[in-house]
Amino acid sequence: MVTIDKLNDFGADTAEGLARCYGNEALYLRLIGMVVKEDNFDKLKDAIEKNDLDGAFEAAHALKGVLGNLSLTPMYEKSSEITEHLRVRREMDYTPLLKDLLDKRDELKAMCD
Repeated sequence: MVTIDKLNDFGADTAEGLARCYGNEALYLRLIGMVVKEDNFDKLKDAIEKNDLDGAFEAAHALKGVLGNLSLTPMYEKSSEITEHLRVRREMDYTPLLKDLLDKRDELKAMCD
């Protein structure tokens, strides 16, 4: 079960995330649990595999917003880096960046199970 302490150890800025949820810890933790099921992770992966930079940008940008609003800093930083490369439609190998982001998602998912 995910807790504030586990999220702090993960590198999340829980004070900021909780503030965005008006201090409602139950709401914040419920939203964290929903993040691991966010379909934009799969959309991003699929778009990158198809070299669909427009679709990848849309998915990465959406993830960046969600992760930023919940102050999931390690994941937010990864999604921001991907988003900025995609913003200019940079042709590059996104595999390492995507792997880092998905590994962090899996780490968070393990906390939520």
